[in-house]
Amino acid sequence: MSEKITKYPGKHLDVFWDGRLCIHVGECGRAENALFEGGRQPWCQPDSVDAPAATNVVERCPSGALTYERHDGGPAEVAFERNVVSVSNNGPLYLAGELEIEGAAADMPGVRFRAALCRCGQSKNKPFCDNSHEAAGFKDHGAVGATLDDESAGSPTPGALSVKPAANGPLLLSGEFELVAASGRVAMRATKAALCRCGHSKNKPFCDGSHKAAGFTGE
Repeated sequence: MSEKITKYPGKHLDVFWDGRLCIHVGECGRAENALFEGGRQPWCQPDSVDAPAATNVVERCPSGALTYERHDGGPAEVAFERNVVSVSNNGPLYLAGELEIEGAAADMPGVRFRAALCRCGQSKNKPFCDNSHEAAGFKDHGAVGATLDDESAGSPTPGALSVKPAANGPLLLSGEFELVAASGRVAMRATKAALCRCGHSKNKPFCDGSHKAAGFTGE
């Protein structure tokens, strides 16, 4: 286990925090219970709430930095009912579903269900976001030009979404998913896409080949 993973033991479940993945969105700290409280030691106290309340908060973490292991016989986390890729305002791509992210470490169980992937090109932890977009001044408000052809079309069927970072190139997605603009609009349902991760595409969130001229390095 990475030294950046902190374990918070409890009677019903243990909570784990992975500093490699946390981008401090704050879903945990703003939850309306006492599981996480800033300034308290320890910050996370699993026994302060019941197990269902704890798992609910942990599963809100969009980066996969928070996970849990139950030892009370309760259910483990399962994938969201469909694969969703959300384009954030001036920030990462948020993925939720049954995820298979190439390059994810074996001790990153959260990113099987939830992940924040870099799209500014500056992360030191590619393909994951590390908030480098803030210092880099990355600007893209998360609009998506695509229009869903059939608004009544059903949601994607369950199944894995493969995410492969191409060498010094885009994120290659394969598997059924919804692409959601930062406005919350479902812009498209697809089975394949090449999404920009260099930050230079003129057709964000899609790749337009700009990584080549920009000399983008995916490492």
